[in-house]
Amino acid sequence: MLYLKTDEEVGLLKESNMLVSRTLAEVAKYIKPGVTTLYLDSIAETFIRDHNAEPAFKGYGGFPNTLCTSVNDEVVHGIPSDYRLKEGDIISVDCGVILNGWVGDSAFTFAVGEVKEEVKRLMDFTRASLEEGVKAAVAGNRVGDISSAVQEKAESGGYSVVRELVGHGLGKKMHESPEVPNYGKRGTGPKMEKGLVICIEPMINFGKKETYQMDDGWTIKTADGKPSAHFEYAVAVNKGKANVLTTFEFIEEVLNIM
Repeated sequence: MLYLKTDEEVGLLKESNMLVSRTLAEVAKYIKPGVTTLYLDSIAETFIRDHNAEPAFKGYGGFPNTLCTSVNDEVVHGIPSDYRLKEGDIISVDCGVILNGWVGDSAFTFAVGEVKEEVKRLMDFTRASLEEGVKAAVAGNRVGDISSAVQEKAESGGYSVVRELVGHGLGKKMHESPEVPNYGKRGTGPKMEKGLVICIEPMINFGKKETYQMDDGWTIKTADGKPSAHFEYAVAVNKGKANVLTTFEFIEEVLNIM
């Protein structure tokens, strides 16, 4: 069952997702060598609560924190800790908020200082694969059209697509139908209509696609220990062109100043 949102509900989801966008930009100000991921987590939680919202991840399924902070070969769901970021690391920061009962959800992979060119290329291709997926999120298309667009772009760079984790519908719950895989065939999957809100979130590995879960019950790592990148938008399906509810513009403003 796909829950289609009214224009008013899409507007409320836009507010939630803009707050997530601003939260990630606030976190971006503090990403540098020597900073702990737990400190980044505290910055995010304070910012979210100061804006009359709640962290969507904290307590979700027992998750202990506000952010998922996944460093280098950690794909997603990394738990903030006393780990201090190092020059050359990359970190995926995934954040969710609940504002006025509606969920916002977005992720961005940051470079810590200067990173290797080959790692920067992975980040660029992952983000580009997200943009390709967004182009396919139009009324009348099928979910597989998004999946295929993401996969084709990522694999054209020589990278692999994580299979076990997928994007998802978004609304008053963080995970609604449908699942949005980052691989698949065009013309397959549920048909999308105006008002469907989904999160598209490519998780792309430098090496092999295989992953495993750590003993903490959350953190997903690449099986070969090579880096992984992750970017996520919330989008409302529309006629002709998707309505992207998230923005990376606030993050880019911060990164360009630093």
